[in-house]
Amino acid sequence: MPVNVPVDDPMADTEWNDILRKHGIIPEKPPSPTPIIEEAIAKAREEAHQNRLENKDLDELDELEDDEDAEFLEQYRYPCKQRMAELSTISRTSVFNQVYPLQKPDYSREVTEASRSAFVLVHLTSSLGTNVESRLLTELWREMARTFGDIKFCEMRGDLCIEGYPDRNTPTILVYHGGDIKRQLVTLRELAGTNTCIRDLEQLLVDVGALKANDTRLHRSGSPARYTSLPGRKTMPTPNHAKDDDEYA
Repeated sequence: MPVNVPVDDPMADTEWNDILRKHGIIPEKPPSPTPIIEEAIAKAREEAHQNRLENKDLDELDELEDDEDAEFLEQYRYPCKQRMAELSTISRTSVFNQVYPLQKPDYSREVTEASRSAFVLVHLTSSLGTNVESRLLTELWREMARTFGDIKFCEMRGDLCIEGYPDRNTPTILVYHGGDIKRQLVTLRELAGTNTCIRDLEQLLVDVGALKANDTRLHRSGSPARYTSLPGRKTMPTPNHAKDDDEYA
């Protein structure tokens, strides 16, 4: 017959409770969380100390020369200098910052010739307001132009750019550089169709070399693996080339 042993507080550190635990009458006292908490606090303090120079600019880092190890400071100075140089380059080359509407007589000057000094992307739009992909790309084009001012974004109706160009092939993206077409996408099916987003277009820019994969303007919530090569497509005629209808199939 079990014996009821009086226990005031089974969690208390008393000699009586130790005897009861030894004989299995009451369960062992769980380990104190204090050491775990103290270890976590110590680790957090150590990480905070190691990262104490994060987000400081060059002037702030220079002020710490007397308090910090020179080699340790230089680990933060170098990327900071790189970032400043990158921002300076972006600021100097960001001369476009808008979507440029094109007219056929100006195409050679505004696109082909302009691509000798910068990447130029042309969106051949649909003539129909019901083309969802074309309308989507028009909106994305505006945002891309504002973000990447060193790249020229242009837009023109496909059938006005190339006579007889089928509306089913719109939207079409043409990427020019060095006076030539470097990449073309007919509709958005190579990206994500009607789900195409800014990151998909950024991927295209990285793929053609218009942007570096570590460009700080890129959206960072996606995986770096997202920036991979896109499949190529056959060359299509520019406004100055002769063409047959079957070229657009």
